Amino acid sequence: MRDSLMSVKNKYEELEKLLSTPEITGNIKEYTRISREQNSIRDVVFAFNKYLKFEKSKKDSNEIIRNESDSELLEMAKMELNEADEIMPKMEEELKILLLPSDPNNDKNVIIEIRGAAGGDEANIFAGDLFEIYKKWATINNMKIDLLDSSRGDAGGFSLLVFKIAGEKAYSKLKYESGVHRVQRIPATETQGRVHTSTATITVMPEADESVEIEINKSDIRKDTYRASGAGGQHINTTDSAVRLTHIPTGIVVQSQDGRSQMANSDIAMGQLKTKLYELQIREQQEKDAAFRKLAGSGARSEKIRTYNYPQDRVTDHRISFSCSLKGVLDGKIDSIIDALLAFEQAEKIKEAGI
Repeated sequence: MRDSLMSVKNKYEELEKLLSTPEITGNIKEYTRISREQNSIRDVVFAFNKYLKFEKSKKDSNEIIRNESDSELLEMAKMELNEADEIMPKMEEELKILLLPSDPNNDKNVIIEIRGAAGGDEANIFAGDLFEIYKKWATINNMKIDLLDSSRGDAGGFSLLVFKIAGEKAYSKLKYESGVHRVQRIPATETQGRVHTSTATITVMPEADESVEIEINKSDIRKDTYRASGAGGQHINTTDSAVRLTHIPTGIVVQSQDGRSQMANSDIAMGQLKTKLYELQIREQQEKDAAFRKLAGSGARSEKIRTYNYPQDRVTDHRISFSCSLKGVLDGKIDSIIDALLAFEQAEKIKEAGI
């Protein structure tokens, strides 16, 4: 592990030197690329430098204890040695995690799709409830949320919601939200007090931002316009401002009706299409990642990842057998679930890497 850490440290210092050369400072694209590469290993280097300071302190303290007779110096050296012995093992565990291969998409914003699935009207209402949870979570975490597309259900809720969450490491925190979410509760329309089970499916994708190169041929896209309707489209529902794009080679269909003009909806839909094509590219790589496979599951509609049980005030993530209070989750407090999933991922990767 030490050799790996020294290698990362040397790489960081090389990149730092490169960034100060005239050839790089005069080339914005190259400067940005190298800066990103340096930033990706910054946390490892800073943590390792801190570790090296404690290592030196430990060495110096041992040297004093062996050679000094002054009681005051000896007492101070013993205190510093005890501190190093207590802190360094914890730092080593942190460094193991920091050394793990990082998902290059972790820093990206996310595009999330929520669809009402099994359960009819109740599934659509549940889809709307899930959207509210992520809205509240975004607010708590100082992230921005933008609705990109929506289709209201006949009895309330939404059959489809597409939205973007922008903020620091959004994808790293939300990538394991993808899957089938199940709700168990008594619907408002139930007259005999029976608990019903419904589901909604969530897909989380890293946004294909300007750093991602995706080539889309205009001839491969069919564009249809239609009249906007629903919550976001009411202010423009007298014109054909909504846009649907079909990518003919893959069959991917995206749409937007919540922008304020046909041009805005075209831009939003094109962004969604680029993100979906990017997701196709990265899916193959993710499937090789054992830790990701364990948390992502097979993707089958019948494979639930989480249950929201209203009568028992409990949310259970079935992949890691983690449970917490439903009340907090409905207020957007899902960080305990996210942290547990990330801890599982890290433990699996450490096992896999044999660190």
